[in-house]
Amino acid sequence: MSADACDAAGHCITCSDEGVAMRVVSLSAEGAVCVDDEGNSHEGVAVELVEPVAPGDRVLVHAGVAIG
Repeated sequence: MSADACDAAGHCITCSDEGVAMRVVSLSAEGAVCVDDEGNSHEGVAVELVEPVAPGDRVLVHAGVAIG
């Protein structure tokens, strides 16, 4: 994987152990739209592992998948 695939902190989204706490804003067929604590929006977060979820719920997201 190239360095371009990693963020500014040097963490690769697919191999770091970092999870990001997010809040569910809305749900769609493509997944959830979530926002992080800084208000950055992330679309298409997969929530199948933690269903049922509803807008307002907090989830832990790793590599675009809610894991907790």
